[in-house]
Amino acid sequence: MTLFDRFDETTPLTGRLAMGIEYDGSGYCGFQRLSHAASIQGALEHALSRVANAPVRVHASGRTDSGVHATRQIIHFDPPALRTEKGWVFGANANLPRDIAVRWVKAVPDDFHSRLSALARRYRYVLVNQLHRPVLERANVTWCRDPLDVDAMHRAAQALVGENDFSSFRAAGCRSKTPWRHLHFLEVTRHGPLVTVDIQGNAFLHHMIRNVVGALVSVGRGAQQEDYMGRLLALKDRKQGDVTAPACGLHFVDVRYEEAFALPEEPLGPGLLFSTGEWTGERPIPDSHMVRLRRGRPRMAECGNGRRESVS
Repeated sequence: MTLFDRFDETTPLTGRLAMGIEYDGSGYCGFQRLSHAASIQGALEHALSRVANAPVRVHASGRTDSGVHATRQIIHFDPPALRTEKGWVFGANANLPRDIAVRWVKAVPDDFHSRLSALARRYRYVLVNQLHRPVLERANVTWCRDPLDVDAMHRAAQALVGENDFSSFRAAGCRSKTPWRHLHFLEVTRHGPLVTVDIQGNAFLHHMIRNVVGALVSVGRGAQQEDYMGRLLALKDRKQGDVTAPACGLHFVDVRYEEAFALPEEPLGPGLLFSTGEWTGERPIPDSHMVRLRRGRPRMAECGNGRRESVS
C-alpha cells in the first residue's frame, strides 16, 4: 500500500471484507455499540448499512474505551450487497461523521476474524512534556508539565515485558477471565516535547495501558524508583497501583495478523509521530506460547496450561 493507491471502481468485492478504520474517540463512549451513547461501532454500522441498503454488523480487532483514538482499527463484516472497493470506501466516508474514516477495504477468507485472528495489538500513548498547556494537540495528547526522565521510565518498563499476571494494572470492573497477558515490547522515547509510550502485546486488560502509563509517569517525575513497575507487578493488587492516565493520550495504532491475509501496510500513527517513519509489519512478532496457540488454533481461547486467553 502507498499513500496514494487508487481504489478499484469496476469489480464488486465478494465474500467477507476487512476494513482499516481511523477515528478520534473524543466524542464517543468507545468502540462498542451502546444504547445510551454514541459509539464508533454504531456510526460505522449506520454508514455501511446506507451503502449496502441493508443492515450491516461489524466486528472489531479491539474494543477501545471512551475517549481513546485509533489510527489502525481493523474491522470485518459479511456484506449483504456487492459494491466495489471505491464504492465501500467512498460510500462509507460520505455517511460517516468527520471524526471517523475508512482508510481501505479488502476481501479476506471466510475464516478471517478481526478479533480472533489477531496475533498482536499495538498502542502508543503520547504525552506533551512542557511547561505550557498544549492547544492544537489538546484532544489527542496528555499534558505533563513536570520534567520526565524518559530513560528511567524506559528502564523501569522492561520489568513488564513478557508473559505476566497484570492484576495490578487492570481496572476494577475488568471482565477478563484471566489477568495474564504477553507484552512483546514496551518502549518509552522522547521526540522533542513528545514522550511516547509504545506498547505491543497479544491483548490488553481493561485500562491496562493507561494504568501502566500512570505508574511510569510517577517514575519519570522521580516520585518512584526504577524498580517500581516490578514491585507493582509482583503485588498483583490493583488497589495498591498508581493513577490511571487520561484516555485522550491513548492511540490504537496497529493490529498484526498472519501474512497470508495480506492486509495493507500503513504508516503507524498518530500523525504527531509520522516523522518516526515506521510502518506496520516492520517488527517481527516474538515467538511465545500465546502466539503459537493463536497461529495453530485461531478460534481457541484456552491456553495449554489451563489459563484462558482473552482476545479482546
